[in-house]
Amino acid sequence: MQSIEIVLTMLLLVLASGYLVRMLPFALPLPLVQIGLGACVAAFFNRGVTLDPDFFFLLFLPPLLFLDGWRIPKEGLFQDARTVLQLALGLVVFTVLGIGFLLHWLIPAMPLAVAFALAAIVSPTDPVALSSIAARVPVPRRLMHILEGESLLNDASGLVCFRFAVVAAMTGQFSLASASLAFLWLALGGVGVGVLVTLGITHGHVLITRRFGQDAGLPILVSLLTPFGAYLAAEHLGASGILASVAAGITMSYVELSGTAPAATRVQRTAVWDSVQFALNGIAFVLLGEQLPGILARAIVALEQSGQHDPWWLLVYALAINVGLALLRLLWVLASLRVNLLIAHRRGQPAAAPPWRLILATSLTGVRGAITLAGVLTLPLLLPDGSAFPARDLAIFLATTVIVFSLLVASFGLPPLLAGLQLPAESQHQREEDLARQRSTKAALSAIKRAQQDLSDKNAADADIYAAAAMRVMTLYQRQLDADGANEVDAEQLRKADAAERALRLAGLRAARQEIFSLARYNRVSDDIARRLVREIDLLEARYSP
Repeated sequence: MQSIEIVLTMLLLVLASGYLVRMLPFALPLPLVQIGLGACVAAFFNRGVTLDPDFFFLLFLPPLLFLDGWRIPKEGLFQDARTVLQLALGLVVFTVLGIGFLLHWLIPAMPLAVAFALAAIVSPTDPVALSSIAARVPVPRRLMHILEGESLLNDASGLVCFRFAVVAAMTGQFSLASASLAFLWLALGGVGVGVLVTLGITHGHVLITRRFGQDAGLPILVSLLTPFGAYLAAEHLGASGILASVAAGITMSYVELSGTAPAATRVQRTAVWDSVQFALNGIAFVLLGEQLPGILARAIVALEQSGQHDPWWLLVYALAINVGLALLRLLWVLASLRVNLLIAHRRGQPAAAPPWRLILATSLTGVRGAITLAGVLTLPLLLPDGSAFPARDLAIFLATTVIVFSLLVASFGLPPLLAGLQLPAESQHQREEDLARQRSTKAALSAIKRAQQDLSDKNAADADIYAAAAMRVMTLYQRQLDADGANEVDAEQLRKADAAERALRLAGLRAARQEIFSLARYNRVSDDIARRLVREIDLLEARYSP
């Protein structure tokens, strides 16, 4: 019963954080509110949660990484592939080396391998923590695509580096040749397992359901279990479960392009995954806050054991690692920009340096979150000889300060930095949207004509009814098609008209739904009919909502 109570308490705190963040008179990222709630519980109720690092790693990482891979915009990832790889791979290695040596120099009692492990685990950025900040700050679309791609790939690269550093700390040995071979197997094997598991599960599901049918919740449960299957299969084969989860998510995004899933299933699945993501990230940050008092107390003890008896040294170490991370990121961004401009110049491509505020914003958006927390908690408790893992509590404390500090800096630094920043319009995005609307509208018109003819042939007596209905539906699509042929000025006006019409449609749908609720409350219609009609209106509202 105690485990159930803990889970329910965590979920209630996550729920409370969702209300509280909107009630505050000032903007504050959701993760910070959740950390604060967890710390309050630990401080006032003197209740603690003992975390099993391996269980924590398995429960939180596969679904979060899977969802990152599933939802990341692929066009943005491929468009800026060089920049994304520079940040996700090059910056991780640069950070591991720079912060690792800095920590070992600052804290001689922390072995170099442990310092590298800590540097590796604080190198990945967190897309969900960044999204909570971006919801209140107008981050440019292209920059968000780059940051999302970086966070997707550097999760894997940072955690793989972390794994090697922990092995070196446990064994006291490190071979670059064997590590390189192991890295290849971890990477290639993990990606291969993730792709194969996802394809196997999805194709098997399609074959079975085509033959025997399915319940409404079955595909949603399949999608929830897929990341765990990929992760466990890869780990069983000695490959990277992290990369398998990422690869599984990317593969799922391509499987979705087949369009085999019903529309209602996609709507329900999106809602379920949004809830899972919100709950898992929220619980992770609440647990972080709940662990803070114990982490601080154990870090003070570890500091005293290292020879420093003044607890203010913890603040010095925390500031040093956070400032070091920010400076290394800024230096890497500047160096990468210089290299990219030079390559573009040699290829004869037009290229201009972005505004300095955008460069600085790229440096401040290195927000850490659940991945860093989940990873650092997996540091072993003991070495193979039975002695305590060196500086473990101090490493957890420093990783925690990186999470909190990065959230604070991004929350209060990005709004004034990006305020009023004027960037050129992304015409390619609008052209692609116009093309998709035009082609889909033509396909809809053709399908309506064929459906009308088929219905009229089967029911000749009702041919006039089908013709009138087809005319009403085709009028809506034809108006959209006419907009695609307009000039730039007319197209802009038509977009405004479309937005106005969407607002009117939403107002009508909401009024209709309230009337159905009213009829159900007074028993004028049955609950079953009310639920079905409300569901139809909900789907239409999702269609017209921006």
